[in-house]
Amino acid sequence: MKSFSEIDTTSKRASKAAGFSWGVAEEIGKSVRSLELFGLPGIINLNQYLKKIKKKHPTKITKIEKENKTDDKELCPIYSGIALLDNCLELEKLKSIKFYNVSFPLLILPFISKASEIIGKKILVKYDNTSFLLNFDKSIFSKNIDKQVQLLANTVSIEFMENKNSFSEQDWKELYKLSEETFVAESDSSKAKAAGAGLTDND
Repeated sequence: MKSFSEIDTTSKRASKAAGFSWGVAEEIGKSVRSLELFGLPGIINLNQYLKKIKKKHPTKITKIEKENKTDDKELCPIYSGIALLDNCLELEKLKSIKFYNVSFPLLILPFISKASEIIGKKILVKYDNTSFLLNFDKSIFSKNIDKQVQLLANTVSIEFMENKNSFSEQDWKELYKLSEETFVAESDSSKAKAAGAGLTDND
């Protein structure tokens, strides 16, 4: 089994060889490492995408708006992801963003996942029949992944989610009330037990 360090380094070098700058290639290495760490097929998607663009490098996108498309036939998932990550604090105010005709859409996920960590909110990503919940760059929950490689997504929808508890206020109050029992003042007997707890035969 290849180590995550090997995955990072090889992805970075291959991306540079395919025409990306070293700075972008470094980000690609980290992103593919993240995909594989989360159990998603990063290597196979990157390999096929790099073979596709080696002869014709994709157009770089620098500005992200609420709806995004390019004069080219397809959007680059890497340039789109980096642009979103670089501007995520401002883009969060849009609440939702759409990208149209995204090539190899899985490759955009790690950049959005990192944005989730930066803004401190979960992000929901959908394309075709697949959805992903990105949790502060700690995990990616996926649903309905029926293809290891998807060559093109007609629409990639991104929704910045408002933070909310997964439990009711009643559950919280009951648990907190139970926790308060640790605040009860120690009795003389409990203090004595605590004092003797650290004694050994040598004392």
